[in-house]
Amino acid sequence: MLYGKVIQDVLLAEVAEATETMLATGSAPPHLSVVLVGDDPASQIYVRSKTRKCEAMGFGSETIIMDSESSTDKVLATVQDLNRNPRVDGILVQLPLPDHCDQQAILDAIDPDKDVDGFHPCNTGLLAQGRPQFVPATPAGIIEMLHREKIEISGKHAVVIGRSDIVGKPMAMLLLHRHATVTICHSRTPDLAVVSRNADILVTAVGRPGLVTREYVKPGATVIDVGINRVSDREQLENLLGDAADWKLYDERGYLVVGDVRPDVAAVAGALTPVPGGVGPLTIGMLLVHTLRAARRRRGRAM
Repeated sequence: MLYGKVIQDVLLAEVAEATETMLATGSAPPHLSVVLVGDDPASQIYVRSKTRKCEAMGFGSETIIMDSESSTDKVLATVQDLNRNPRVDGILVQLPLPDHCDQQAILDAIDPDKDVDGFHPCNTGLLAQGRPQFVPATPAGIIEMLHREKIEISGKHAVVIGRSDIVGKPMAMLLLHRHATVTICHSRTPDLAVVSRNADILVTAVGRPGLVTREYVKPGATVIDVGINRVSDREQLENLLGDAADWKLYDERGYLVVGDVRPDVAAVAGALTPVPGGVGPLTIGMLLVHTLRAARRRRGRAM
């Protein structure tokens, strides 16, 4: 199994050391500002986790909480204030936004030099050209995991299931720039299992519980499961997890979190990221790496 927390701990130790060196020169600490619109429970938990990690690294941080009825113009004004604030190195607008907000307009408004989530068109374009500045944190974390686990990418066939701007597309480009042959699959791909079974590296990020079964996986392949799915139906969980289900946790919460990959794929795969505990911890780790990088660049010390 490939556990993200092990790599996150290494990343955070490196970030803490670099931050301490920065502070020793008299520089202000890196500063991350998060904009949270609404009261989505999952977003609130995620933002609190980001804030705690920032504080542990010696970063400055703030969370700007806006009412769920906030208009696009109001959110845009908040983003522009952060763009102009010289104290702020990184800006993150927590997704998803309420339906009435123009998400694309808001993400486009973030200063590309402070866009530590890598969603601005300028950063997307730089990634497409193979000279990335900031990359979405989850794909960046996956590449970091493959690198640190010494899993070869060059010359391998990588299959990415999912074509979102947040994971699928940037993941495919990052793999391509590392000399993999990349196939992108989606809901209209015929014979998905056949295509997937040709992959040396299989990444799935579609939000469909248990989509990937043993029939989708070449023996010995590396399988990266980005899916985070809350499943409350007990019968479905019994089918997906069998004896591996944590029924005590289910009784406490009323749901369990599962991935896009069935756990029994571990018997076929050479390596597999579990859900939870696989890719998730790397997302916050890479966000802090990007915030530190933004701070160093803004202070004239490229990283």
